[in-house]
Order: sequence, then structure tokens, then C-alpha cells
Amino acid sequence: MWKRLFPWRYVISRLARRQGFVDPVALLSRLQRFSQPSEVTEPIELLRAGVVFHARGLLNARSIQHNLDWVWPYWVERQFDPRDPAFVPRAFSITHVNLTHRNWTAVGVPDCDWLPLVDPRGLVTPLYDGWSLDAWVIPDEQPPLLPSRTPGAEQHLELDDPVAVETRTAAGPARLIQRVDVVGGEHGPECRLAMSADCDTPAWLALTIRPVNPEGVSLVHDIRLAGDRRTLDVDGDARIRFAETPEAVHMSHYHAGDVRGHLDPSGRRDRVHCEVGMATAAALFRVQPGQTRQTEVRVPLAESDRSEEKAARRAARSGKTGTPWSSALAGVCRLSIPDPQMQFLFDAALHSLVLHAPGDVYPGPYTYKRFWFRDAAFIIDALLGTGLLDRARRCLDLFPERQSAMGYFHSQEGEWDSNGEALWIMDRYRRVTGRPLPEAWHRPVARGTRWIGHKRLADDLDAPHAGLMPAGFSAEHLGPNDHYYWDAFWSLAGLEAGAAMLASIGETGAASDVRREAMRLSTAIDRSLERAPRRGGRPAIPASPHRGLDAGAIGSLAAGYPLALLEADDPRLVDTAEFLLDNCMVDDGFFQDMIHSGTNAYLTLHIAQVLLRAGDPRHFRLVRALADMASPTGQWPEAIHPHTAGGCMGDGQHIWAAAEWVLMLRNLFLREEGDALVIGSGLPPEWLEPGRATLAIGPAPTVHGPVESTIHAGTERAEVHCRGQWHGAPPALHVRLAGFEDGTIPSGAESITLRRRSAEAR
Repeated sequence: MWKRLFPWRYVISRLARRQGFVDPVALLSRLQRFSQPSEVTEPIELLRAGVVFHARGLLNARSIQHNLDWVWPYWVERQFDPRDPAFVPRAFSITHVNLTHRNWTAVGVPDCDWLPLVDPRGLVTPLYDGWSLDAWVIPDEQPPLLPSRTPGAEQHLELDDPVAVETRTAAGPARLIQRVDVVGGEHGPECRLAMSADCDTPAWLALTIRPVNPEGVSLVHDIRLAGDRRTLDVDGDARIRFAETPEAVHMSHYHAGDVRGHLDPSGRRDRVHCEVGMATAAALFRVQPGQTRQTEVRVPLAESDRSEEKAARRAARSGKTGTPWSSALAGVCRLSIPDPQMQFLFDAALHSLVLHAPGDVYPGPYTYKRFWFRDAAFIIDALLGTGLLDRARRCLDLFPERQSAMGYFHSQEGEWDSNGEALWIMDRYRRVTGRPLPEAWHRPVARGTRWIGHKRLADDLDAPHAGLMPAGFSAEHLGPNDHYYWDAFWSLAGLEAGAAMLASIGETGAASDVRREAMRLSTAIDRSLERAPRRGGRPAIPASPHRGLDAGAIGSLAAGYPLALLEADDPRLVDTAEFLLDNCMVDDGFFQDMIHSGTNAYLTLHIAQVLLRAGDPRHFRLVRALADMASPTGQWPEAIHPHTAGGCMGDGQHIWAAAEWVLMLRNLFLREEGDALVIGSGLPPEWLEPGRATLAIGPAPTVHGPVESTIHAGTERAEVHCRGQWHGAPPALHVRLAGFEDGTIPSGAESITLRRRSAEAR
């Protein structure tokens, strides 16, 4: 009670003014005027993440700019170089953060929660949010090979077992290959870094411990060389194990400078303590001219202290010892297309999905290694679409734990789309698998639908948002708090999905009530759209009834993809896509001005999916552009810098983007549309030229059952085969191939022959 009575705002305002600061209470009040009144200004989870992000940025500001003689990660070397396109002036910026090269690739083992990171120059961060390992080649008489400072590198992702990232760099007489993967160890998974160095002159291969990672400084206070001289302990809770004894080990602390300046081979140091937290170390291995020096180091991932017995018990108790890739990908949907780059990106995305779904699903291995219902809906949809049904089920079974007593599916406070997303993907699992709704889901489904009905606003409000969801932060890329159509469309889809699930378990009365609520919400959306602002009288759907057309309208495409609430040719949907194509594209990628301030991979594919449904061939132009934006390891950051082509926002390996790529390529080949399946409607004409290899997909789960399909295009005809294991009556199978006559596979048949159109007909 006393907290409410005490005049905190007055005290804070007075103290701030006395010290010459801006009044924070008045400032916050003014900021809130830019958004609609909301019960949650911003999710506390995002505020917490932002504080952590900028806290590291403060460390970066204090440590980097006046120590540029140190060897820093690739993004720092680029972003602090005034001659580089990635240069960011620092001026009065309070924090220095990675805004230009947020790119990294995770390696790991299926069903293992540890995901070591590799940056674009091979810097390895074995432990979550920890320090890093960097390999250098130091010739005796010439400048060193420091990968983060090399202008170029060759990097690729190996999709064998184990999955590995290999990075090749060269400078002057020296060459270096680094290969990073995760392998089994005595007490659980271990991150392995294999190094191969050669040099035309005598040199040293240096394996260094760096108090940094892809976000900046990551403090290291103590490094100690064990008595066997083949193990380095870092801060007493992590180990680096060498395959062979280094010829020399050197260490340094902050006030003595980077260890790079202390690599005299005759020196020796067994331990270092740094009060600042910037301890560095280097283990040296001799490289003779004309000979390749190969060695490796391992970092046990399950160990968080020096007790192997405790680490072994911990690993056994967690059960996270991993699953072989052959088992994890057994029965997965395979795609065969005549484009090696897109084929690789599909396969890489599949592996990314598996790695980031060890139980929960994560939208990233680092910045976003947490759960959101929004991202989960799309990621799980990709798992379902590629046959990873059990992996999808494991995550869905965790949904009830995140539901409040009132029925709110909560991952972030103030995001009113989550119930719709949870219900929609739960029902999609039921429909795709053809299995009964799990009993443990019955009550959460009923509570989840009631929550939407209670949460949405009254229909009789004298406002354009009457009957919609409350103002909220929603998808953070849409702008400040508002009554977003994104929330309304997802809530409508959730109600329809909830009604279908309730009907499937015999709750016909409850299902009827939910359908009526869905009709009321649908009416409210239509009424709001009639009153929503227009630009030039066009029918495009803005982000909210209080906004004109801007980049936030991308959220309104949800009504077409993935929810299919609107018909494919609905003028409102088509014109929204047209507005975005005309006003929000950079190099055929959707550029989100708000927050992301970069080209967004998954949102670009949302536009492509809407175009695909509408039969607009421009969809593939966007797909091709996005393929060209992928990193050499087949990944997309959340947002892509228009000049550096590196990540500028979010996680450097965004799994929602990987999910959308998988779903996009699947839909090019095999798309669900109402009660039918459409085969081949998105395939580009060049894939159907005579002499191309047979295209194939399958087994691809659909709401009608798993499907396998092949297409072989000849000079005059195309042979199309489609075989399904249907849950019920076979769906209509429409075949739409660019350059060929349309056709429908006859009922009871599994193939059709289509004739190529003449040049005049095309």
C-alpha cells in the first residue's frame, strides 16, 4: 500500500531536474503518446534482453576503441575501420554493438542443448555467451595471419555427421584451415577445433583464448595451465584440452596488453589473473616450411566445473548426450531440384531446424536462444512439413506448461498473437498427422479459445479498433504498441482452429460457441478495415486501423500466408503485397524500416508466398534474391545490412528464416490450397527445360496425408507422378507447371502427362 501512496514519480522527477538530467517521468509520458494506450508498454523479457545487450555494449565502448592494437573479432575489425563500408561513427554513442556483421553458424548434435558458434572468420565460441578461441599463424619474419583482419575467407558448412564449419584464410606466406564440429567425449559432447597451418617460412600456429565473442567483450579473469601442460582451465569452470603438448604457452592481462605482444617462444607462463576481465593466452605449435602442422583442441561442453564425476552425473541426468544425424533425419522429406545452391540451402535449413529443436524450439543459437510462440508456430510448421513429426510433438507438449490459469499462452507479456499461434499450430499438428487430439491438450485448447474471447475489445466501442485485440507490442517489427491486424488475424485463426479441435473430441457445444466468437471477430475485422486509413483509396491493409500504409503492413499478409483466411486473389491481400513491392524493397528483398532496419529474410518470403498463391510469377524473383543473400554456410541473420550484406539485427543464424525457406521450397513444389493440393505451381520455367533431371519431393506431410511426387519435363511433355497415403478421401490434385497445359490427376490415378504449350500460347 505504501508504495502506491508514496509520491515516487515526484521524487524521481525532482532528483533528475536537480542533477540537470531530463525528467524521465515526463520523457516516458511523451514517448507513450506515439503509441496506443496499452496495459504493457513493452514486454519485460525484451527490456531485459535489451539491457543485457547494451550492458555488453558499454563494456565494448570502454575496452575496444582505445585498444585497437588488440586482435578483435571480425565485426569489430570491420566496423571500427574508417575505410570499410561497415564503419559506424561512434561519436556520443553510449554503447558500441555489432550492427554490421551479425553472422555466425552453430554446430552441434541433435537433441543436445549446446550450440557452439563460428563467426565468418572462424572465431569459435564454444560455450553459450562465453569467451572464444581464435587461431593465428605467426611467421618469424613476416606479418602474421590474423583471420579477423583478412579481407577474404572461404567458409562452408559440411552436412555430414558431424555437421562442421570449415574456414580457410591466407595472408602472405601463411595459410590456415579451421574446422569446427561437436563430437562425443568421455563425459558428453565436446566442441572440437581442428587446425591445419602451413607457411613458406618458419612460423608458429597459435591457438589463442580471447575474452570476446560475436557480441563483443566476454570477460575472462583467470587462465591456468594444468600440470600435464595439455589443458588450460578458464575461470575454473571450463577446460581446453590439447591433442598434443604445445611448444610454448603465453598469457597476458589487460594492463600488459594483448597476448599478441607477448609471443616470445622462449617465454613461459603457467597462469594469469586479470582484475579487469581481459585475460588472454596463446598456445604455440611450430610450423616448419614446406610442412603442414595439424593439431586440434577440444572443449567439453557438459563440464561447468573441474569435477569430471559431477559433469558426468549432470550429463546423464540431463539426457542431452545427443542423437546421431542418421536417426534425427530418418524419414525426413527430401527435395531434389536442379539448382545446387537452393538444394544446399534447403538441406542446411533442415539441419538448422533439427539442431534448434532439442525439446523447445529456439529461433536462434545465441541472441534468440529462448522461446517465443510466434517463432515456434512457423518453426514447428516447417518441422511438420518436412516429416519431423515427433520433434514437433515434443515442443507442442510443452505448450500447456506455458499457459496461465486464465488461458493465456504466455512467452512474452503484452503480445496478443500468442494464443492464436499456439492454437493454430496445435490444430495443424492434428490435421497433418491425422492423429486424435492428445488428451493433455483438451483443456488448454478450451481455455485458450476462451481467453481470446475475453481479451478482445468490446464490439460496440466508438473506435476503429472495436472488437479487435488490445493494443500491444505484438511482433516487434511492426512498430509501437497498437491494435494490430496481425494480432486480430492470428486470433481469428486460433478461434477457428480451436473450434475444429473441440469438435474433433466431441465438444460440439463448446465448438459452436467458439465458432460464433470467431464470426464476431471476423465481422469486427471487416468493419475495422472499412474504417481504416487509406492512401490513394487503395484496398491494401495497413498494420493497424490507426496507421497509414507503411512497412508495418507486412504483418497483415498473415491473412493470406500462412493462415489463408483470405482468398488468394482477395484485392486487399494482393494490393498489400503490391504496396510492399513498390515501396519497401531493396534488391528484391523486403526492407523493414522499423527496428530491424535491414532486409528481412522471412518477411521477404511472406510476400513471395502471397504472390505464389495468387499465381504471380514474381514470387521466384524474391526467392532467388534471398538465396543470393544467404551466408556461405547457408544461413540468414534476422536482418541483413544493405551494404555489408552482414547481419544488422537479431540472431546471426535465424531459425524462423530457415523454417520459411524450407516451407517456401516445399510450396513451390507442393502446396495446400483449400481442399486440394497444387503441384508444381511455383517451379521456375528454367527447372522445367528439356534435359533437366527429374524433380522430386517426399514424403511430404500435408493435411490430406503424406505425399511423394516427381516431375520429369521433356521436350514436348511432362510426366507428373503423385502418390499419397491419404487420411481420408483423396484430395483434388491440380498440376500447374510453367510452360505446360494445366491438368488435374484423375481420381484414383497417380500420374498425368501434360503437353508443353506452344511459344505463341506462352
